[in-house]
Amino acid sequence: MSASPPSAAPGNDGKLKIYLLPNLFTAGNLFCGFLALTRIVEADPEAADFNAIIRTALAYILLACILDLLDGRVARMGGFESPFGREFDSLADIVSFGVAPAFLVHRIVLKPVFVNHPQVGWFIASIYVICGAFRLARFNCLAAQAGTGGGKYFLGFPIPAAAGMVASLTLFLLWWDEKPFQDVEGSRWRYVLPVILVFLSAMMVSEVKYPTFKKLDWRTQRPFVKTLIIVLVIGFLLLLWKKVLPVAAPLGFTAYLIYGFVRPSISREMQREIEVDDEPDDAEDGIDSASGPTGTR
Repeated sequence: MSASPPSAAPGNDGKLKIYLLPNLFTAGNLFCGFLALTRIVEADPEAADFNAIIRTALAYILLACILDLLDGRVARMGGFESPFGREFDSLADIVSFGVAPAFLVHRIVLKPVFVNHPQVGWFIASIYVICGAFRLARFNCLAAQAGTGGGKYFLGFPIPAAAGMVASLTLFLLWWDEKPFQDVEGSRWRYVLPVILVFLSAMMVSEVKYPTFKKLDWRTQRPFVKTLIIVLVIGFLLLLWKKVLPVAAPLGFTAYLIYGFVRPSISREMQREIEVDDEPDDAEDGIDSASGPTGTR
């Protein structure tokens, strides 16, 4: 990412430029992360409403993903990018997408599994939090460097996508069992979550490139068929989200995760088609980039 524009720099009076609208979305992201944590803490595995409370926490994490996506889009569209927004967004991300998912997996899987050795569960969950923090710190350092360019790719799996994958897979497992969680504590499926948590930790600090979809322009003219398909898919999800979300969300995050691995093996034309990029990709500099200083990390 290039250096911040002059309008985003401190003014002559030394005051920071803090833009209201994108930072409201970031504050909403942080608020959702805090609410998710409170719901996870309040959940009682012995209570009949345990699944319902956990689902509420998962909904807050997924909503935080949407708000994090919007803050960067709003900042770029209005020219509201700023160093303050980038730092504030990272602080919100480590709560909503770092601490909350790690605490979720620890609460429903690691704590009951390692009841005699709780430090093992703490360590596994902390790996995800630490790698997420490293991911955000690396992003901020690269974004602050002058002349880093880029803007098309993330270096490593984005932490909001990692959190969304953990939350959506948990939602899928709860939907799959369709009965109180304490009745399925012996289910083998729940052991998948810690493994995925560690794998995502490694992916966040990896050098695998993922598209930011920064070039997505909502004002552009797209072919009729594509527009029709997008409208129908959105309408289908809105009408049947309670039944479709537990399956569609993990599939979407998984497809994005896998795309980073298969991307180098597909043609440039197909890459531009998938990534909604109309500009030639003459050089890939490998810079960790994002959708703007207040965008998704």
